[in-house]
Amino acid sequence: MSKPNVIGIIPARGGSKGIPGKNIRDFGGFPMIAYSVIVSKLSNNIERTIVSTDSEEIAKIASDYGAEVPFLRPAEFASDESKDIEFFQHAINWFKENEGYIPDYWVQLRPTTPLREPELIEDSITLIQNHPDATSLVSIHEFPENPGKMFGMQDGYLHGLCPLDPRPEYFTLPRQEFAPAYFGNGYVDIVKSKTILELGTCYGPRMLAFEAPDTGEIDVEDDFKKLEFYLSTSANSVHKYLKNNFLHKL
Repeated sequence: MSKPNVIGIIPARGGSKGIPGKNIRDFGGFPMIAYSVIVSKLSNNIERTIVSTDSEEIAKIASDYGAEVPFLRPAEFASDESKDIEFFQHAINWFKENEGYIPDYWVQLRPTTPLREPELIEDSITLIQNHPDATSLVSIHEFPENPGKMFGMQDGYLHGLCPLDPRPEYFTLPRQEFAPAYFGNGYVDIVKSKTILELGTCYGPRMLAFEAPDTGEIDVEDDFKKLEFYLSTSANSVHKYLKNNFLHKL
């Protein structure tokens, strides 16, 4: 049996409005995207690392750190309203038309979650390869607050978020009475070409859970400060690798 094709894919739009240029902003002395490129390249069971971007500047920086940028993503797939499936479909079509094959697995490593370890990425790939019925894999951690204790609001009135729970005023129950809830943390997602081509979705009905640490995601300005403090007080093998091999690129 041939080895499955495993591609690390890093989506990096150039037009972020919340934090302009965040994907290449300095983080711990290096462009933020460099962390995702390097963790992909250090993961032994990822065969190729590509960046999907609409920005020539991001493409150049990603290439400097060892990523392939075989194409620029069309603008219609790189807007604020663009969905993940659009850049996956674009990548699948490009591989089919230009390289004559379609990879089996896409290991999505968003630049905004920079603090990862390659061993955990390898573990996630092994896990989905050992579960062929899974349609995708999503990294998660247990959410500290359960949705059963939360409220929505409509017309000024509160309502519970779990209307199918048959227990009267279930939101007053102790949290121990609820099943654990999990939050997708962006550490790693693995998407299968088969799921996209056959179901027209990224994740499908059988999302395999991969428990990973909540290392933080950069979405607003304060996130930068929190994660830079975390980086300064803890060891990260990717940051160490960058300092040992790319310091001259600063």
